[in-house]
Amino acid sequence: MKKVLAINGSPRRNCNTAKLLESALNGAKDAGAQTELVHLYGLNFKGCISCLYCKRKDKEHGTCAMKDDLTPVLERIKEADALIFGSPIYFMNLSAGMIAFMERLFFSNYIYSDEIPTVFPKSLPNAFIYTMNMTEDHVKDFGIRERFAFHEGTAERILKAKPKILYAYDTYQFNDYSKYESSIFDAEHKAKMREEVFPKQLDEAYELGKSLTQL
Repeated sequence: MKKVLAINGSPRRNCNTAKLLESALNGAKDAGAQTELVHLYGLNFKGCISCLYCKRKDKEHGTCAMKDDLTPVLERIKEADALIFGSPIYFMNLSAGMIAFMERLFFSNYIYSDEIPTVFPKSLPNAFIYTMNMTEDHVKDFGIRERFAFHEGTAERILKAKPKILYAYDTYQFNDYSKYESSIFDAEHKAKMREEVFPKQLDEAYELGKSLTQL
């Protein structure tokens, strides 16, 4: 049985990013896979501390020397058959938790060698799910896709598989917009997007998760 692991880089366990990841895992599960959802903000961990243990010639490459709540997650990723990264977009970037996680995963499997670009033990199908308040036009205007291409390219280089991508634009952020200073948003438009568009995005995530089991 294949194993599909999803990483929630949002501090919220029941909002947009988590729901899309859950839908992706449901697709994988319905395709016969075993699934797991990891909430990064429930773990006690740090990003890379540049100890360079993973680059030592006398040590095992591909192993991060830090020991914390992320350590067993990194080990389970090596045993997985597919990996899904999910992150909200904060200040036009991935969440701090997701970036810290990727530092630990990617850097420990990268060594300074042109001949050996990655020591990750196999090709691991993967995907990125992004959620954001921005519209698709905003993403184009601010060059967000080009910015995230670096992370996606790193995933392809380290995990030896080109990632699938899902963008969830213009998402619903507050349960009640009247309680928050949010005048730049049209609450009625946001509610409409939540009602009409988000279900379609959940379907896309479902199909994405299902497709990862077939690679």
